[in-house]
Amino acid sequence: MSQETLLQIQNLKVNVGETEILHGIDLDIQENEVHVLMGPNGTGKSTLGSTLMGNPEYTITGGDIFYKGEKINDLPDNERAKKGIFLSFQNPIEIPGITVSAFIRSAVEAKTGKRVRFFSFKKELEEKMDPSYAERDLNVGFSGGEKKKTEILQMLMLHPELVILDETDSGLDVDAVKTVSQGIADYRKSSKGSLLIITHSTKILESLHVDKTHIMVNGKIVKTGDSSLIDEINENGFSAYETL
Repeated sequence: MSQETLLQIQNLKVNVGETEILHGIDLDIQENEVHVLMGPNGTGKSTLGSTLMGNPEYTITGGDIFYKGEKINDLPDNERAKKGIFLSFQNPIEIPGITVSAFIRSAVEAKTGKRVRFFSFKKELEEKMDPSYAERDLNVGFSGGEKKKTEILQMLMLHPELVILDETDSGLDVDAVKTVSQGIADYRKSSKGSLLIITHSTKILESLHVDKTHIMVNGKIVKTGDSSLIDEINENGFSAYETL
Protein backbone atom coordinates (compact mmCIF):
# COMPACT_ATOMS: atom_id res chain seq x y z
CA MET A 1 0.00 0.00 0.00
CA SER A 2 1.51 3.31 -1.08
CA GLN A 3 1.85 6.19 1.37
CA GLU A 4 -0.02 9.44 0.84
CA THR A 5 1.55 12.86 1.34
CA LEU A 6 0.22 14.29 4.59
CA LEU A 7 2.13 17.59 4.74
CA GLN A 8 3.81 19.44 1.90
CA ILE A 9 5.77 22.66 2.46
CA GLN A 10 6.88 24.54 -0.64
CA ASN A 11 9.41 27.41 -0.57
CA LEU A 12 7.96 28.69 2.72
CA LYS A 13 9.09 32.15 3.83
CA VAL A 14 7.99 33.51 7.20
CA ASN A 15 8.40 36.87 8.93
CA VAL A 16 8.14 37.93 12.53
CA GLY A 17 7.39 41.62 12.24
CA GLU A 18 9.71 42.98 9.57
CA THR A 19 12.32 40.24 10.01
CA GLU A 20 12.35 37.18 7.78
CA ILE A 21 13.03 34.07 9.87
CA LEU A 22 12.40 31.25 7.39
CA HIS A 23 14.02 31.65 3.99
CA GLY A 24 12.34 29.15 1.69
CA ILE A 25 11.60 25.83 3.42
CA ASP A 26 10.77 22.70 1.40
CA LEU A 27 9.63 19.64 3.33
CA ASP A 28 7.31 16.69 2.63
CA ILE A 29 5.95 14.31 5.27
CA GLN A 30 4.15 11.13 4.25
CA GLU A 31 1.54 9.27 6.29
CA ASN A 32 2.95 7.31 9.23
CA GLU A 33 6.42 8.87 9.03
CA VAL A 34 8.66 10.20 11.79
CA HIS A 35 10.73 13.27 10.90
CA VAL A 36 13.26 14.94 13.20
CA LEU A 37 14.23 18.61 12.89
CA MET A 38 17.50 19.64 14.55
CA GLY A 39 19.66 22.74 14.51
CA PRO A 40 21.35 25.41 16.65
CA ASN A 41 19.28 27.63 18.94
CA GLY A 42 17.51 30.53 17.25
CA THR A 43 17.64 29.04 13.78
CA GLY A 44 13.89 28.99 13.12
CA LYS A 45 12.80 25.50 14.18
CA SER A 46 10.07 26.67 16.56
CA THR A 47 9.01 29.29 14.03
CA LEU A 48 8.31 26.49 11.56
CA GLY A 49 6.29 24.52 14.12
CA SER A 50 4.21 27.54 15.13
CA THR A 51 3.63 28.53 11.50
CA LEU A 52 2.38 25.05 10.65
CA MET A 53 -0.08 25.36 13.54
CA GLY A 54 -1.27 28.79 12.36
CA ASN A 55 0.08 31.06 15.10
CA PRO A 56 -0.89 34.61 13.96
CA GLU A 57 2.40 36.05 15.25
CA TYR A 58 4.11 34.52 12.22
CA THR A 59 3.38 35.93 8.75
CA ILE A 60 3.79 33.83 5.63
CA THR A 61 5.35 36.08 3.00
CA GLY A 62 5.97 33.42 0.37
CA GLY A 63 5.39 29.77 -0.45
CA ASP A 64 2.62 27.38 0.55
CA ILE A 65 1.62 24.79 3.14
CA PHE A 66 -0.56 21.89 1.98
CA TYR A 67 -2.16 19.48 4.45
CA LYS A 68 -3.76 16.38 2.90
CA GLY A 69 -3.72 18.24 -0.43
CA GLU A 70 -5.48 21.37 0.90
CA LYS A 71 -3.69 24.71 1.01
CA ILE A 72 -3.89 25.91 4.62
CA ASN A 73 -1.83 29.14 4.54
CA ASP A 74 -4.79 31.22 5.74
CA LEU A 75 -6.54 28.61 7.89
CA PRO A 76 -6.79 29.63 11.59
CA ASP A 77 -5.21 27.46 14.26
CA ASN A 78 -8.50 26.05 15.60
CA GLU A 79 -9.47 24.83 12.13
CA ARG A 80 -6.07 23.21 11.67
CA ALA A 81 -6.56 21.43 14.98
CA LYS A 82 -9.95 20.14 13.86
CA LYS A 83 -8.32 18.76 10.71
CA GLY A 84 -5.88 16.75 12.80
CA ILE A 85 -2.78 18.89 13.44
CA PHE A 86 -1.43 18.97 17.00
CA LEU A 87 1.40 21.10 18.40
CA SER A 88 3.09 20.52 21.74
CA PHE A 89 4.34 23.91 22.94
CA GLN A 90 7.67 24.62 24.60
CA ASN A 91 5.88 26.57 27.35
CA PRO A 92 2.25 25.41 27.81
CA ILE A 93 0.00 28.13 29.24
CA GLU A 94 -1.82 27.97 32.57
CA ILE A 95 -5.63 28.18 32.52
CA PRO A 96 -7.06 28.78 36.01
CA GLY A 97 -10.62 27.55 36.52
CA ILE A 98 -10.49 24.94 33.72
CA THR A 99 -9.61 21.41 34.79
CA VAL A 100 -7.44 19.10 32.72
CA SER A 101 -10.44 16.83 32.22
CA ALA A 102 -12.75 19.64 31.08
CA PHE A 103 -10.15 21.10 28.75
CA ILE A 104 -9.41 17.83 27.00
CA ARG A 105 -13.10 16.92 26.76
CA SER A 106 -13.84 20.28 25.11
CA ALA A 107 -10.93 19.80 22.73
CA VAL A 108 -12.16 16.35 21.71
CA GLU A 109 -15.68 17.68 21.13
CA ALA A 110 -14.36 20.59 19.06
CA LYS A 111 -12.25 18.25 16.92
CA THR A 112 -14.95 15.64 16.33
CA GLY A 113 -17.97 17.96 16.27
CA LYS A 114 -19.76 15.46 18.53
CA ARG A 115 -20.76 15.47 22.17
CA VAL A 116 -18.52 13.20 24.24
CA ARG A 117 -20.22 10.77 26.61
CA PHE A 118 -18.95 11.58 30.08
CA PHE A 119 -18.40 8.12 31.54
CA SER A 120 -16.72 6.61 28.48
CA PHE A 121 -14.49 9.71 28.24
CA LYS A 122 -13.62 9.50 31.95
CA LYS A 123 -12.74 5.82 31.62
CA GLU A 124 -10.44 6.43 28.63
CA LEU A 125 -8.83 9.40 30.39
CA GLU A 126 -8.09 7.39 33.52
CA GLU A 127 -6.57 4.59 31.44
CA LYS A 128 -4.05 7.06 30.02
CA MET A 129 -3.19 9.20 33.04
CA ASP A 130 -2.85 9.46 36.79
CA PRO A 131 -6.47 10.22 37.87
CA SER A 132 -5.20 12.84 40.33
CA TYR A 133 -4.39 15.11 37.36
CA ALA A 134 -7.94 15.13 36.01
CA GLU A 135 -9.48 17.69 38.36
CA ARG A 136 -6.46 20.00 38.67
CA ASP A 137 -6.63 23.32 36.84
CA LEU A 138 -4.76 23.06 33.54
CA ASN A 139 -1.01 23.56 34.16
CA VAL A 140 -1.63 25.69 37.27
CA GLY A 141 1.14 24.85 39.72
CA PHE A 142 2.38 22.08 37.46
CA SER A 143 6.06 21.29 37.21
CA GLY A 144 7.66 21.36 33.77
CA GLY A 145 7.43 17.60 33.59
CA GLU A 146 3.75 17.58 34.57
CA LYS A 147 2.94 20.13 31.87
CA LYS A 148 4.62 18.00 29.22
CA LYS A 149 2.90 14.84 30.47
CA THR A 150 -0.44 16.62 30.21
CA GLU A 151 0.28 17.62 26.62
CA ILE A 152 1.14 14.03 25.75
CA LEU A 153 -2.18 13.01 27.31
CA GLN A 154 -3.99 15.53 25.09
CA MET A 155 -2.24 14.03 22.08
CA LEU A 156 -3.32 10.50 23.02
CA MET A 157 -6.93 11.58 23.56
CA LEU A 158 -7.22 13.69 20.37
CA HIS A 159 -5.70 11.10 17.98
CA PRO A 160 -4.22 13.74 15.61
CA GLU A 161 -2.87 12.76 12.21
CA LEU A 162 0.10 15.14 12.38
CA VAL A 163 1.90 15.73 15.68
CA ILE A 164 4.49 18.51 15.99
CA LEU A 165 6.57 18.17 19.16
CA ASP A 166 8.52 21.37 19.86
CA GLU A 167 11.29 20.64 22.38
CA THR A 168 8.90 18.39 24.32
CA ASP A 169 11.82 16.88 26.23
CA SER A 170 13.42 20.23 27.12
CA GLY A 171 14.23 20.60 30.82
CA LEU A 172 12.71 17.27 31.86
CA ASP A 173 14.18 14.90 34.40
CA VAL A 174 14.89 11.28 33.55
CA ASP A 175 11.51 9.96 34.76
CA ALA A 176 9.57 12.63 32.84
CA VAL A 177 11.51 11.87 29.66
CA LYS A 178 10.60 8.20 30.06
CA THR A 179 6.92 9.11 30.46
CA VAL A 180 6.95 11.36 27.39
CA SER A 181 8.81 8.72 25.37
CA GLN A 182 6.27 6.08 26.36
CA GLY A 183 3.42 8.40 25.37
CA ILE A 184 4.97 8.93 21.94
CA ALA A 185 5.46 5.16 21.56
CA ASP A 186 1.80 4.59 22.53
CA TYR A 187 0.70 7.14 19.93
CA ARG A 188 2.71 5.35 17.26
CA LYS A 189 1.13 2.02 18.18
CA SER A 190 -2.45 3.30 18.23
CA SER A 191 -2.30 5.69 15.25
CA LYS A 192 -1.12 5.92 11.68
CA GLY A 193 -0.25 9.54 12.31
CA SER A 194 3.02 11.27 11.53
CA LEU A 195 5.47 13.06 13.79
CA LEU A 196 7.64 16.13 13.29
CA ILE A 197 9.95 16.19 16.32
CA ILE A 198 11.88 19.40 16.97
CA THR A 199 14.62 18.61 19.44
CA HIS A 200 18.18 19.13 20.65
CA SER A 201 18.25 15.93 22.68
CA THR A 202 17.86 12.43 21.26
CA LYS A 203 16.62 10.59 24.35
CA ILE A 204 13.00 10.55 23.16
CA LEU A 205 14.13 9.24 19.76
CA GLU A 206 15.81 6.10 21.08
CA SER A 207 12.71 3.89 20.81
CA LEU A 208 11.47 5.36 17.51
CA HIS A 209 12.17 4.50 13.90
CA VAL A 210 13.14 7.84 12.37
CA ASP A 211 12.43 8.08 8.65
CA LYS A 212 14.12 11.42 7.93
CA THR A 213 16.32 13.87 9.78
CA HIS A 214 16.55 17.54 8.76
CA ILE A 215 19.19 20.07 9.82
CA MET A 216 18.04 23.69 9.94
CA VAL A 217 20.55 26.54 10.05
CA ASN A 218 19.71 30.25 9.71
CA GLY A 219 16.14 29.62 8.60
CA LYS A 220 16.98 27.05 5.93
CA ILE A 221 17.05 23.26 5.80
CA VAL A 222 20.63 22.62 4.76
CA LYS A 223 20.75 18.83 5.04
CA THR A 224 18.28 15.93 4.98
CA GLY A 225 19.20 12.34 5.71
CA ASP A 226 18.15 9.25 7.61
CA SER A 227 18.62 8.46 11.32
CA SER A 228 22.39 8.18 10.88
CA LEU A 229 22.44 11.97 10.60
CA ILE A 230 21.35 12.15 14.26
CA ASP A 231 24.41 10.14 15.29
CA GLU A 232 26.63 12.46 13.25
CA ILE A 233 25.20 15.54 14.96
CA ASN A 234 25.58 13.95 18.40
CA GLU A 235 29.26 13.32 17.66
CA ASN A 236 30.25 16.44 15.74
CA GLY A 237 27.61 19.09 16.38
CA PHE A 238 26.35 21.56 13.76
CA SER A 239 29.58 23.36 12.91
CA ALA A 240 29.95 21.63 9.54
CA TYR A 241 26.58 23.02 8.44
CA GLU A 242 26.69 26.53 9.87
CA THR A 243 28.56 27.92 6.84
CA LEU A 244 26.19 26.41 4.25
